[in-house]
Amino acid sequence: MRACFGVKTQQLISRVFRHPVHPSAAVGWRLAQSRLLSAGESKPRPSMLKHLTFKIKATGPITVAEYMREVLTNPVTGYYVRNNMLGPDGDFITSPEISQIFGELLGVWILSEWMGAGRPKHLQLVELGPGKGSLASDILRVFSQLKSVLGGCSVSLHLVEVSPALSAVQAQTLTGGSSVESSSEDDPVFRRGETSAGLPVFWYRCLEDVPAGFSVFIAHEFFDALPIHTFQRTPKGWREVLVDIDPEKQNRLRFVVSPSPTPASSALIQPEERRSHVEVCADGGVIVQQISRRIVEDGGAALIADYGHDGTKTDTFRGFKGHRLHDVLSSPGSADLTADVDFSFLRTMTGGSVACLGPVTQKMFLKNMGIDARMEVLLRNCSDGPTRMQLIRSYDMLVNPEKMGERFLFFSLLHHSRFARPQPTEGMKLEDKRPAPLPVGGFTEISFS
Repeated sequence: MRACFGVKTQQLISRVFRHPVHPSAAVGWRLAQSRLLSAGESKPRPSMLKHLTFKIKATGPITVAEYMREVLTNPVTGYYVRNNMLGPDGDFITSPEISQIFGELLGVWILSEWMGAGRPKHLQLVELGPGKGSLASDILRVFSQLKSVLGGCSVSLHLVEVSPALSAVQAQTLTGGSSVESSSEDDPVFRRGETSAGLPVFWYRCLEDVPAGFSVFIAHEFFDALPIHTFQRTPKGWREVLVDIDPEKQNRLRFVVSPSPTPASSALIQPEERRSHVEVCADGGVIVQQISRRIVEDGGAALIADYGHDGTKTDTFRGFKGHRLHDVLSSPGSADLTADVDFSFLRTMTGGSVACLGPVTQKMFLKNMGIDARMEVLLRNCSDGPTRMQLIRSYDMLVNPEKMGERFLFFSLLHHSRFARPQPTEGMKLEDKRPAPLPVGGFTEISFS
């Protein structure tokens, strides 16, 4: 699908492309390792394993969703609570850590949707699971470069984060360590600060605490870490897969199939489901409904980028440790757990209240947003050989189909009015010359002609 962007959007993109590579991105480049083979396992953490064992002995086998929730976000021993898991020394690397271009293009997308919505006076940038803050930092740099485009728009940054360790890293990245933690546990904002440009930044533990207002929501590698329920089709109907203690191996867990229906297996399986094994992220459905409601009531847009599929895959639940695959039941709390996002389920959960675009591959989205043009500018302005090679490797990592290019998908939620032509003046019967809505960046190819 090809269309020409409006002149203003083309100018916006071209102005960002004139800027050279950010020094920290060039110096800080580190080639990401693929999440591929299994590594040697460390000894299990007794605290998390003991906690899960006691829980199962007391209440019986637990759902995969409950297992993931405990392992990842338990306030004492959870993986996300205790660890700084990003980067070469962590368990995975995300696109914003690979290249500044990724964040720049998302910044352009946000401004394009803000313009398409009629340039509201207030813009809340809301990021779910902001990692190290690299993506938000790159986006805000684009906002700074295009300050004249934003005009008098009041911009604020709102971060939804459950990890105290990561929130401190984000604060250092975005505010230079000048943020302040709240002294009250009842305060929905548990940390606040300002960027060097004076832009306010707020941290929340859940999306419900983010104030109402026109917002653009960004969720990059967020939904894949939310707890999933897993189900197996049996001769007796759908049954939920549970986590139990292995009776034959000490200090080991195993998967079992529930002998009878569970509340989740009765409520979450779609009647038209044809697969034999299904993963359903109920939490993801709730969050998408919350975002959709906010878009309908307050305006805005959402951009979700993640490992995923459109209702075709079955068993994708896996663990990562040291950039390699890891047994999901081994050493709970020591590795990241993830499952591919079912975008068809998220689309269903919107109930048609918002317009859904995608999913499209990361390669298609970034190329549609003009990553090739941006690379040409960076390489033309860069004479240092090692830095040029780093730029080329980062580009390859982002768009190569064998790496991130087709493994990541982009999906967007937009207000239905985004696609409506302005209403004609009452009583006028002249030829319809109302401007067509701006194409949605990333999901439509940009033409610079």
